[in-house]
Amino acid sequence: MTTYIPTPEVLRKGLVSELVESGEVRGSIVIPWSVVTSLERDTDPERGLRELERLRVLSDRGLVELRFVEDSQQNGPTLYQLINLALQHGATLILDNPTHARLAKALGAGVHLVKRRVDVLPRITRFFDGETMSVHLKEGVEPRAKKGRPGSWRYVPISDRKMTREELEEIIDEILDFAAADDASFIETDREYMKIVQLRDFRIVIAKPPFSDGYEVTVVRPIRKLSLEDYNLPEELIERLERRAEGILIAGAPGEGKSTFAQALAEFYMSKGKVVKTIESPRDLQLPADITQYSKVAGDSGCLHDILLLSRPDYTIFDEMRTTEDFELFVDLRLAGVGMIGVVHATSPIDAIQRFVERIDLGMIPSVLDTVIFLRGGKVSKVYEVAMVAKVPYGLERDELARPVVEVRDFFTKRVEYELYVFGKRVFVIPVNREGLLEEEYESEEERASSLEDAIRRELGEITDEIDVKVISDREAVIFVPPWGYRQLKKALRRKARKIRKKFGVRVTIEPAIGFEE
Repeated sequence: MTTYIPTPEVLRKGLVSELVESGEVRGSIVIPWSVVTSLERDTDPERGLRELERLRVLSDRGLVELRFVEDSQQNGPTLYQLINLALQHGATLILDNPTHARLAKALGAGVHLVKRRVDVLPRITRFFDGETMSVHLKEGVEPRAKKGRPGSWRYVPISDRKMTREELEEIIDEILDFAAADDASFIETDREYMKIVQLRDFRIVIAKPPFSDGYEVTVVRPIRKLSLEDYNLPEELIERLERRAEGILIAGAPGEGKSTFAQALAEFYMSKGKVVKTIESPRDLQLPADITQYSKVAGDSGCLHDILLLSRPDYTIFDEMRTTEDFELFVDLRLAGVGMIGVVHATSPIDAIQRFVERIDLGMIPSVLDTVIFLRGGKVSKVYEVAMVAKVPYGLERDELARPVVEVRDFFTKRVEYELYVFGKRVFVIPVNREGLLEEEYESEEERASSLEDAIRRELGEITDEIDVKVISDREAVIFVPPWGYRQLKKALRRKARKIRKKFGVRVTIEPAIGFEE
């Protein structure tokens, strides 16, 4: 009679009872008490206990003999201890890990390997159709999916039946088994309560209690793969990306197409004969084999820094920059001469730049960043260029306040939209002409002054009928008040002047009309 010793993993997955019911296993099943203890101590002991109950039923039916034996282990046996126990009892180990099976055979133990199916993708992939971006499963909740495209999607139920924990456990087992056996898949992060799996084109996040409040599986798949030509970018931007841009930020809100654009940019540089590598956490960009993808999970910043300098890439894509450590690594590699492309979450283009303001000296920003590309709805909606100049900052008047200023310009119009400068000990990020006053092109200074005057008059409202407005420059204007209304209107006008300065960056003074003295 053949004796079998199952590993805790095959018991948790319910594989032993399946083997007995199918007739593949007959004889005696020996389970060490330390294995029972490890099942009992699981975060979710129900699975292992259900398998023991099924084996007891099968034993009572006479299909197999079930025995428990003492061993010296307190916290569950290791693989080597199970192999040793199998050798002592002349037993066959039941395993589902091919590498462990090879080791047990090499040491002389009998092995029954439960084969994993890799010819069929796990059932989780069947939830996807042509427009599904991601699938969200959680115990006690109906399965849901995001359908559509970046920037235009809907969150919809895909079944009216709530998921059970047992169903999710089976789905998770399928995913992990497939990833372990498939050459094109891997487990990126493997922790007791959380796992991240790259299953071919699918990125899967698995969460269990107590890390989450219930079993949860989230699966994301790129809805489509684009080349840079698909974005129909202006030729001047293509030229900048090819010849001048070496410190690039790709920014946008979650789900707006940042990673898709980063993939297209990586392949664009590769097609130009550049050496391209990536830093990802986890690795989920779909790239050709020519581009090496490094995992931030598996290597620390020091390791990544050293290997990227030694391997001499022309460009490095840093996907999903979040922590201060990520930004410091980006800055360090950029200052070392590596072309860097960072992907960050931001609700506006200037927010992406401010992520650096918080972490490095202001004067270093133009050396680290030169181009910011903002994605909305899967399209490039804004492009900024960054440069350092010496000037009087916008909103200040006196020449002695001149200082280094970081200008953030619209790449296409060359208009300055933001200025960043240090005043005192603080860094100020000031919007320039954000209210539409000077956003248009003017043929002459007179036309510009006239537009500014009209805007000020609109702000003054009904008071305008009783005063005169004179624009001195695009930063200064004067309100002339008639003799009979100077005292009555001065207080109200001062409030208006403060509002105009805050809104338009124009300093407004209030003067009595000529020939009148207070």
